[in-house]
Amino acid sequence: MYGSVAIGAAVLAGCPVFPADNPWNQRVDGLPVHRNSDAIVRSIGLDSHMHADFGSGRYQGRTIGIPYVTVPGRQRRVRVSFRYASESDHAGYPIPGRVRIEGGRGADGDRHVIVVDRSRCRLYELSDAHPLGGGRWHAGSGAIFNLRSNRLRPRGWTSADAAGLPILPGLARYPEVRRGHIDHALRFTVSGTRRAFIYPARHFAPTASGPDRPAMGQRLRLKRGFDISRFPRQSRIVLTALKRYGMIVADNGSSWYVSGAPSRGWDNDDLHSLHDVPGSAFEVVDSSRLPRP
Repeated sequence: MYGSVAIGAAVLAGCPVFPADNPWNQRVDGLPVHRNSDAIVRSIGLDSHMHADFGSGRYQGRTIGIPYVTVPGRQRRVRVSFRYASESDHAGYPIPGRVRIEGGRGADGDRHVIVVDRSRCRLYELSDAHPLGGGRWHAGSGAIFNLRSNRLRPRGWTSADAAGLPILPGLARYPEVRRGHIDHALRFTVSGTRRAFIYPARHFAPTASGPDRPAMGQRLRLKRGFDISRFPRQSRIVLTALKRYGMIVADNGSSWYVSGAPSRGWDNDDLHSLHDVPGSAFEVVDSSRLPRP
């Protein structure tokens, strides 16, 4: 039993995806259940089911999941203007010309752009990103993170996610599953959050009211007794991570939608079996017990 002890950190393009003691990388299978767990889970949906919001190929003409790209340090920086300028990081963003946008170039929705500078180990994330031409972009918000640091956004600031958190560390990524394990928490959405955020989140975006609604940053895990032996390999690896590391409320959206990056390696039939996991299989953990780096 590792409890909440961090046992390692994922590595991407030679960079750590935040330090081993970062909240995303801390196990929560040993933490106590939150005193209001039953009510919070009920508000999200006991009879609703988990959904893998990622996969291979396309659905209705769009890639499935939130893509990311890595670039060298010499990648040209572009100028980005922001709708939420006061809570965005203003600097040159190393966005390549054919960067992948969530949903595709013509998509509506969140339109996230995620770029990792693998030379400097910096993470650049945009929401509602639109190229304007001439080396300029416009986005809803933008955030830059040092992948070697545990530094949080300023209190009250959003990021490319409503919770003010980085998106990349919460994605299920196929190279991890190919190796046989995911060693971090996953990002997920719920349909209604209250006017509150809890560590490590930094921002709220309420769509509901009442103490039984989850806060941004709320951490849930799959119950220890939920039998995952019948699930196929890829889904079983995701579910094992949800038992050990749990998942963090990061944005408003469809309830129990768990995020990942698109990849040709995903088996969509395998991932579809995750729909057999009901909301009642989850519990809220008391994340106030997490050690803070």
